[in-house]
Amino acid sequence: MKIDLTDTTASKINKALVQGRRAIGTPAVGMVLTLVIVTDEENAYDALKAANDASHEHPSRTLVVIKRVSRSPRDRTQSRLDAEVRVGADAGSGETVVLRLYGEVSDHAQSVVLPLLLPDAPVVVWWPVNAPLDPANDPLGALAQRRVTDTYASEQPVRELSARADTYTPGDTDLSWTRITPWRSMLAAALDQVVCEVKAVEVEGEEFNPSCELLAMWLADRLDVPVKRSLSSGPGLTAVRMDTDCGPITLDRADGSLATLSIQGQPDRAVALKRRETAELIAEELRRLDPDDTYASALRFGVERLNSVPAAAVRGAEAAEAAEAAVAKAVQAVALAEAAVARAEDSPAGEAEQAGEGSPAKGEPAEGEPVEAPVEAAAQETAAPEPVKKAAAK
Repeated sequence: MKIDLTDTTASKINKALVQGRRAIGTPAVGMVLTLVIVTDEENAYDALKAANDASHEHPSRTLVVIKRVSRSPRDRTQSRLDAEVRVGADAGSGETVVLRLYGEVSDHAQSVVLPLLLPDAPVVVWWPVNAPLDPANDPLGALAQRRVTDTYASEQPVRELSARADTYTPGDTDLSWTRITPWRSMLAAALDQVVCEVKAVEVEGEEFNPSCELLAMWLADRLDVPVKRSLSSGPGLTAVRMDTDCGPITLDRADGSLATLSIQGQPDRAVALKRRETAELIAEELRRLDPDDTYASALRFGVERLNSVPAAAVRGAEAAEAAEAAVAKAVQAVALAEAAVARAEDSPAGEAEQAGEGSPAKGEPAEGEPVEAPVEAAAQETAAPEPVKKAAAK
């Protein structure tokens, strides 16, 4: 059932939802969350189709926000809200409201969405295209517990990943990360089958594919080994090769659907790794509404750190440099102390002290030298009386 509303309000939309539920005989609301899709007219159909397919697993109220661009300056000053209400078979297992915003109301979409949210239910906001650089600070993103973006749809995916890392807030996630869930599960299961130490990893895939970068960052972050990012013609991820001390482990998918897992000493196995549709991806993200700490750790590792030495080696080199700096400081301190002692010995006080060592004290005759008469005796001789002098002369 579809109900079209032109130049309407949020209260009229709520009344239309109640009317539609009563018309199809399901007045009770059995939905578990509110999914807000922010998109443009070009991508609205595909996003709404994926949401309807995902609603079979997660019954939800879906609000599609489409900001229409007015052609003339006069139309931009006129605010209008058009809505299309869908219930029953036309809305999957939930309810769907398509909101088209015109004029100034386009800059205040949160004021239109807020009255239509399900009470006491989680809110998830999904940007299929043109996601903001900081989803958590977006007016619509601030209403949600979970914010879903897709860097694959951006013009510069690798640069977009760096921006996501700088503005990450718990609750953010990306469909490019969701696409590599089967790869991560299969690689973890392969390492559980062997007792080996991974030395290096190579991730092969398309050039502008953020899923390849995220998988490489996840492996580098978790294994703490150098990860090489190599290019292929696709589609998507094509191969992951791990060099271990027990032999190579390879997960190769050349056709985009069937992969081959090769482990040293074991027979090759065929693994189903088909490229999934958007409906499967969004359904997986709606299964959990708590922050994804693993995604956050891999995202913050940084694309620029790929094809470099592992973090452990970096920490070891930093520790060695710190030890060398400490030794250099100690040597410099010893040299300064020796220089201070040398300056003290070369000073005049030092020379006098050195000259006084072994010499007689003042007023004492040196060994082997005649003892001179005291000055007082000479003075008395000079002062003797005249008769005594004459007698001495005779």
